[in-house]
Order: sequence, then C-alpha cells, then structure tokens
Amino acid sequence: MEENKKTLSLLERMKQKAVEQKSYGGEYVEQSANVNTKTCPNCGAGRAQQDGLTHCAYCGFEFLSVKLTDGIHIKESDNSQNI
Repeated sequence: MEENKKTLSLLERMKQKAVEQKSYGGEYVEQSANVNTKTCPNCGAGRAQQDGLTHCAYCGFEFLSVKLTDGIHIKESDNSQNI
C-alpha cells in the first residue's frame, strides 16, 4: 500500500530551514575584551589604532606622509571638486 506523503506547511518548512541553517560568522571563539591603542610619539596622546589615520587629533603630528599621484579616479589636487 502507498503511504500518504504529507507535504509540509510553509511554517513547518521555515522551522526546518532554521534548524538546518549554519551560522554565517563561523564558530564562536571566546576571548577577553581588549582595545588596540597607539600613543602619539610627539605628545603621548592615546588613540584607537585605525588604518588610514594620518594626523594626531591633539597636536597635529603626522603619522603617515601620503603623496597622491594622478591616477584614473584620483587626482593629485583636491579630489572633492568635480572639475
């Protein structure tokens, strides 16, 4: 005899997918809280370590000296003006 194949309702299918779904972030790794900081060599002010930060907010010391050259989308002059 044939078994009656009952189809799952929308809600049951959603529940089933939620159970089968894998985490996007990967496995959880427990670690203690920390803050990566650097100090300004000129004035000693602390700052959060960020890529691309070029000047100290307190004394103006230049961390990175960046020289722009003309490229496809970047101009050596002010890039904020559409000329």
